[in-house]
Amino acid sequence: MNDSVFLRACRGESVSHLPVWFMRQAGRSLPEYRKLREGVPMLESCFRPDLAVEITLQPVRRYGVDAAIFFSDIVVPLKAIGVDLDIVPGTGPVVAEPIRSGGQLAQLRDIEPADVDPIVESVKSLVGELGATPLIGFAGAPFTLASYLIEGGPSKDHRLTKQLMYSNPELWHALLSRLAAIGGQFLRVQIEAGASAIQLFDSWAGNLSLADYDTYVKPHSAAVLASVADLGVPRIHFGVGTGELLQSMGDAGADVVGVDWRVSLDVAAKRVGGGRVLQGNLDPTAVFAPTDVMTAKAAEVIEAGRAAPGHIFNLGHGVLPATDPDALARLVDFVHGYELSPS
Repeated sequence: MNDSVFLRACRGESVSHLPVWFMRQAGRSLPEYRKLREGVPMLESCFRPDLAVEITLQPVRRYGVDAAIFFSDIVVPLKAIGVDLDIVPGTGPVVAEPIRSGGQLAQLRDIEPADVDPIVESVKSLVGELGATPLIGFAGAPFTLASYLIEGGPSKDHRLTKQLMYSNPELWHALLSRLAAIGGQFLRVQIEAGASAIQLFDSWAGNLSLADYDTYVKPHSAAVLASVADLGVPRIHFGVGTGELLQSMGDAGADVVGVDWRVSLDVAAKRVGGGRVLQGNLDPTAVFAPTDVMTAKAAEVIEAGRAAPGHIFNLGHGVLPATDPDALARLVDFVHGYELSPS
């Protein structure tokens, strides 16, 4: 396991071929996933080991990717500790009582072992099933979780989130400190159950300026990453629309920085600095193009990635639901067969 191409690439070591996996590969576009999920709410499927294991394995079987991503959701640890929320189809996470005051922080308690028994069972089963294929655990970053808790659901402008951030920084930092602790605990649970790497996913950080990110968010993301540093697994940090934040996100403690499709990897390598490995970053819509166009764009990504000390091929965000699974299979074959000549 430790010598897998994915983990070697995470450490910036030489690899026999470029490793590839896809964010949101577990589900989304797979017909076998949709059939399995028929009539089963999203959060229920996350807490049912039989479903979580099978869904995580499906893309590994179909594509031969170099890592599996644990099937879960960023709000799972919040649901596990009793926060009243649900994932509404077509909408996303919806919180029954959005956080508006300090008195509401008491619900954000530490994770107890019994809260996550199904998660532990799922991860342990997956490690046994996956064999030499590494499993990536993941958690939502404090800012993204805070935005859902404050807004009550998805938001286009994050007005209420920023209003609280600017008007009540004491409450803001108390909230994100609690979310950082919970996120770190959730990652630790997955690692101790057998996950070989983790990804901290910040969906909405790209809505912030660099100054605001550094002041209000970075210390808390850094706390999550630091909380599992002693476990020795690679830590990936990814955000959407975060081209201006890449150096800061790397400085928060990641071993690997994920880059979305808006910034070329050679540019990202200069911004991130610090000799860090990059992950990414083919536009998720490129897989809808003719195969020769898709592979040409993938080649551009691979060549740009040579500027970094290590590169893990991925999309610049998650697999879109309408994606043709056969296109992803062709993409994996292309990446695996790409000649890694010396730079």
